[in-house]
Amino acid sequence: MSPPRVDTVRLQKLVRAYRESATLMAALDLGLFTHVAKGSNTLPKLSNSLDLTPNNAERIVDACVALGLIERHDNTLRNAADVDRFLVEDSDQYAGPWMMFTRPDWEEWNRLASHLRDKRPPVVLGGYADNFTVDDARKYHAATYSIGLGSGRRFARQVDLSTRTHVLDLGGGSGAYCISLARAYPRLRATVFDLPPVVEVAREFIASHELSERIATLAGDFTQDDFPLGVDVIIMASNLPQYSSANIRLVAAKAAHALPPGGEFHLIGEMLEPDRSGPPDPALWALAETLVRSEG
Repeated sequence: MSPPRVDTVRLQKLVRAYRESATLMAALDLGLFTHVAKGSNTLPKLSNSLDLTPNNAERIVDACVALGLIERHDNTLRNAADVDRFLVEDSDQYAGPWMMFTRPDWEEWNRLASHLRDKRPPVVLGGYADNFTVDDARKYHAATYSIGLGSGRRFARQVDLSTRTHVLDLGGGSGAYCISLARAYPRLRATVFDLPPVVEVAREFIASHELSERIATLAGDFTQDDFPLGVDVIIMASNLPQYSSANIRLVAAKAAHALPPGGEFHLIGEMLEPDRSGPPDPALWALAETLVRSEG
């Protein structure tokens, strides 16, 4: 049997993957999926509602069909099931901000080799270290909130907190986990522990769910500051790539000190396999930390 043929197809797909990202982002910029859901479900209708030339409308639609974002039956367009749920703007599960979350990093990814050659010492807080403002936090956590509520609901289903009284969320961002947990467990209280600009934004999200009486905020740096006592569950979710293993061990030790006997500490996030062979998502999230010189 002859050996399998080696060609460049896989490599070409990888090196031009940015075109797929750009297609999805452009469709979101245009509101294409929302227009399809609202009845602009033929090429002429979509061309008119998006104010595109027929040629350009055909181009973006053909690309979206090829990528499985839109389905075409005869001449009628329909969003794919996941697109219809998460990328139509009036959906209560709209995740458009999360899909655009890394768009500001594009130019820096183009300079990745230069970032990798940077031998300056890493910064513990990475992208949060320099001049991170309330406005920065508001933009950042509009994205994390759009996906964080779903992650929080999943955690609430998978972990029984019915006998617990108070959750502390380290780096809790928008408060999405605490909001989901408070809604799932009506007697549970929670505290979002994050940097001062972030907790200002967290208070806004918490208030929008009318949970300000049950969810508090604490401004500080949890890698440096003491943890409050009186909590019986501590979570650290979706921010592991930013921190070194030494810092995570330090945080775990502080959690053990703050928790009562029988308390729970949950580390939640993407992890590489023990042999570090994948999967790609955590490896690429970790590589992204190169752009902000974090320790992770």
